[in-house]
Amino acid sequence: MRIGLIAPPWVPVPPTAYGGTEAVVHALATGLTAAGHSVVLAASSDSSSPVERPGGFAPAERAGMGQSMSELPHVIRAYEALADVDLIHDHTLTGPLYRHRPPGIPVVCTMHTVMTPELRSVYRVMARDTALVAISRDQAAAAPEVPIARVIHHGVDPADFPFGDGRGGYALFLGRMDPTKGVVEAIMAAREAGIPLKIAAKMSARAELDYFRDIVEPLLGDNEEFLGEPDAAGKLELLGGALALINPLQWDEPFGMVMIESLAAGTPVVAIPRGAAPEIIDDGVTGFLRNGTEELGEALRAAAGLDRHRCRTAVEHSFSAELMARRHAALYAELLGGRPS
Repeated sequence: MRIGLIAPPWVPVPPTAYGGTEAVVHALATGLTAAGHSVVLAASSDSSSPVERPGGFAPAERAGMGQSMSELPHVIRAYEALADVDLIHDHTLTGPLYRHRPPGIPVVCTMHTVMTPELRSVYRVMARDTALVAISRDQAAAAPEVPIARVIHHGVDPADFPFGDGRGGYALFLGRMDPTKGVVEAIMAAREAGIPLKIAAKMSARAELDYFRDIVEPLLGDNEEFLGEPDAAGKLELLGGALALINPLQWDEPFGMVMIESLAAGTPVVAIPRGAAPEIIDDGVTGFLRNGTEELGEALRAAAGLDRHRCRTAVEHSFSAELMARRHAALYAELLGGRPS
């Protein structure tokens, strides 16, 4: 098949630092290519994913993240550039609603966001002419009135993640500087455990900067080290050296790429059992699902006794880019009537 992929315009593919959706798009593009399909990727001009990439796109501009006025020009150019593919897989929100989509080409859209009432109404209408992919069973269950074509978990290529021994002896928080990500809860749990905490966080939006200044920075003490936002190589080093990743989410995150990235590096995950976390973490095997500061602290201490090889094996068996690509290709073939292209 000849597959067109549309990435959001705000972060390069693959991301050089923070960028969950863009990491997924890159893994899907390379996984489909490895399976023998032809992939055309519509992404920002500074992307480097090693697949066919048409021109005419602007460089990534993180400042416009989430704004339709910066997404719409990108979407229009993307659909123009993908007029000769068999199927389009759109990872934006506005794209599938574009009225001038190329006629006769099926469109798939992955829902990368939490199912708020407003988005549920948007996706319900979108499903009239677009096949929707949910990224977890929890996300799909949160919107029972939205027709879902498939639930397909995200995946990563384990070969991209050096296996770590965890000998850094620290717990790691890796995410956005946002109250929903649970950085305050991570600080308290690490203190409860008596384990040093490294905090690596995206902090560029005004709300993120304000939250750090007003809430998080005053809490930091001798047990915590704030590192800022790591680059791709720095993230891998941090994951491999960590005793455990602590991910005490304060919202029902629909997936959570950082958890499978951590497992791919052999690092167990300590999380709160919300959102997709129970679908990713095998409690007592690849991490722990606990509530409250005391329980999370106990879990951090216990994480050192888990088999790091079983963490990596879980990704190889259940959350690999190869498996993600295969499941998407099966959906594409179904939408194309099973015909080869």
